[in-house]
Amino acid sequence: MGDVISSHLDEGKREIITARTGEVIGEFSRLYEQQYAVALFNKVRFDIEGGGGPQPQLLHRKVPLENRSIFSGALFQFLEENNKWRNHFIFVPDSYTINYYDNKASHERGLHPKGNINCAGYKVLTSMDQYLELLNNSLPGVKAKVGNAPFLKCATQFPLILWHPYARHYYFCVVTEKEQKKWHAVFQDCVRHANDGLSEESQVQTPAFTDAVRLYRQAHGQYGTWEMMCGIPSQILANLVMETLLPELRDLISPRLKGKMHDRQRNWMLVCDAVYGLVVRQAQAQYEAVVQSCEARRPPLEASIRTDMDQIITSKEHVANKIKAVVLPKAEKLLTVSIQPYISSILEALMEPTSRGFSQVRDVFFRELVDLSKNTLNDATKEKVGEHMDKISMLAFHPVKMQSCYEKVEDLSLDGLQQRFDVSSPSVFVQRAQILMREQMDDAVYTFEQILHQSLEDQGPEGLCKNIQRCQDRVIKKFDYDSSTVRKRFFREALLQIFIPYMLKQLTPSLSPELPRFQELIFEDFSRFILVENIFEEVVLHSVMKDIMMGSSSVCPRSLDCARARRHFCQPGSSHCGPCLTPLVENSHGRCIVKRRPSHAPHFGKVTTFPEVDEEIDFLSTIISQQETESGFRHPASSFQDVPKVKEEEDDRSMILTQRPTTEQPTTHGATTAPPPTSITTANTTTTSHSTAVRSGPLIIPYASNSRVFIIMTSVFLVVGSVALLLAAVCWIRLQRGVRLAQKIDYPAYGGMGPHSYDNDVLGDRRLAQSAQMYHYQHQKQQMLCLEKHRDEPKVPDSGATSDEENEDGDFTVYECPGLAPTGEMEVKNPLFDDSTLYLQRSHK
Repeated sequence: MGDVISSHLDEGKREIITARTGEVIGEFSRLYEQQYAVALFNKVRFDIEGGGGPQPQLLHRKVPLENRSIFSGALFQFLEENNKWRNHFIFVPDSYTINYYDNKASHERGLHPKGNINCAGYKVLTSMDQYLELLNNSLPGVKAKVGNAPFLKCATQFPLILWHPYARHYYFCVVTEKEQKKWHAVFQDCVRHANDGLSEESQVQTPAFTDAVRLYRQAHGQYGTWEMMCGIPSQILANLVMETLLPELRDLISPRLKGKMHDRQRNWMLVCDAVYGLVVRQAQAQYEAVVQSCEARRPPLEASIRTDMDQIITSKEHVANKIKAVVLPKAEKLLTVSIQPYISSILEALMEPTSRGFSQVRDVFFRELVDLSKNTLNDATKEKVGEHMDKISMLAFHPVKMQSCYEKVEDLSLDGLQQRFDVSSPSVFVQRAQILMREQMDDAVYTFEQILHQSLEDQGPEGLCKNIQRCQDRVIKKFDYDSSTVRKRFFREALLQIFIPYMLKQLTPSLSPELPRFQELIFEDFSRFILVENIFEEVVLHSVMKDIMMGSSSVCPRSLDCARARRHFCQPGSSHCGPCLTPLVENSHGRCIVKRRPSHAPHFGKVTTFPEVDEEIDFLSTIISQQETESGFRHPASSFQDVPKVKEEEDDRSMILTQRPTTEQPTTHGATTAPPPTSITTANTTTTSHSTAVRSGPLIIPYASNSRVFIIMTSVFLVVGSVALLLAAVCWIRLQRGVRLAQKIDYPAYGGMGPHSYDNDVLGDRRLAQSAQMYHYQHQKQQMLCLEKHRDEPKVPDSGATSDEENEDGDFTVYECPGLAPTGEMEVKNPLFDDSTLYLQRSHK
């Protein structure tokens, strides 16, 4: 192996590799220094002004899980040193680096692994055919012939191969298909995590790096997504170098490869791996030097930004307005013709698999919490709950349990659009969606841990299952909210990654000559923070952002829109309303309508429906008439008497059937007449058969038409309503008359009960005063009658003294008009009831 590498990578070729790497990294470094100042300005401006989207409901784990095992087990591995298969112990730590040992004991003793694999940029293959196809494409001109045996013979029928376009390949195999699926999920998870090597926490270095790589590729005419934008910065830069270096080396080395076809392919893989390792080391050293240089100049740059922030923003807006006047007309034209017609189709292709994936994440999380509740029923102690929570805490990082979620997104396809918009592969979007799904799962688990821990501290272990259920419901609601926000943001980012490079590719040739003149509008002190190329891209971005926002905002319709469409609400993770409501069905146009009862007409040989409400009424009337007719046969006492009448009705129906136009015949469902009882005579049987013959076709009801029935019913309702209104008016008039009569009555006896008595309840006081007056009137009248009876009796000599009773009885004045008015209308003037204060109150009011 060493001889092959040394013979093909001599000193001259190594100098070529070093020179090419220096050229690429040098150009990248210049772009990185420019973008570093711009990224620093954006970061400081964001810190001052703030911003961002809606705050997430779920909690985020600030300190990642450490010293955890992702997966481990035994695998057969092919060793190229001796061309043999060996059983190795595979251990995957939380860094997602695959470590392999000779056996499990070596790992348990803490020995160093025999080797490790950084999976950034790799693909996991499960068949030799896939591997040979990629291998043949890596070395054009050297292809395997049909029927030739591959250089690698797998020990089992279930291989697992890690393939990289530049680095070394690794070969594994398992015994069963189930084990193959399990380890395939593990390796895919390692690749997914390793590809996401750029830290999002670095708000200056990461944006500067990605923008510098993008501008470098655009300067060389390479727009669109890049599949090899994976790994840490040194690996990404090495991939950038290998794009141009590898074809040059292939032309120099491939003619010198000797041996059989499989030997040449194998030697070429060894050479590529050696070159890639050399480029990675050189790129890492040069990149670290550039970063250190930029970090050393950061303090004065940041101080200058904070001092001149307002002037920089004003100058940038001025230049942006000038560039908009030139760019927007062409950008809007391109947007109308080439972008807007494809937004909905691309968005639909992204939404369906992504929404299913997030919905599956929700289901997996829900099932795990249900299992937790079941396990705590038997042993509801904090120790037992802690054991289960340790397992759930690693749910987001369990490759096998999360595989069902990841598989939903792998169905994402952009067929027909990749060529148009220069999308290298949908795998970029698939892996990004899978990473977001894993983050959402981890946030949901962490939030559940915190809420449950707080609940146990407040209430204790009592009612543990209920606490788990309440915490579960709270976290599920938070997950639904956050997942919707995350999906919308993912759709916007994906659409921008598809459309922006395409628009830049179309607009740059015509607009790039005009951009340098705008550099004169920028002050020299601000030229490090304001770049014309960046402003040009921002203008293009803002031109398409409105349409993208409108498209991505309608991910899930509102509940009101679903209700108006008579459908169920949009389910979490879905992009449209649910099915039609229970009484409704969906027609051919996708609308929810009332289900119609089919009418089977054997006489006409077709099935029709009831499109109108009047036909439904006719149908019900037919059924009622048939039931009434049948009820006439069920009475034995009147069976013989009803026969002529029934026969006459059936004759009338047959007559109407022949006279009524065809267009007025409602389609009805013929009802089968019940067989007559055995006690019915022959005449009854004849009538029944006649009725059956008439009902073979559409049944016509010999009643008034539906319009007449409607008019009659409407008239009845109008008459009843008029009578009700008349009665209500009479009652109201009588009530008002009684009120006016009551207001005319004077109550002098209760004139001075208080300042608020008259205002609060005038009618009640008057009635009480009238009752009191009537009582005193009757009392005085009785006394007067008693005095008249004793007039003829001899008078007692005056003793010169009067009793209290005489004084009391004699001091009154009564005015009575007997026979002219009822007692309720008499006017009583009694000195005991002084009405002067009452009149004073009236006059005052």
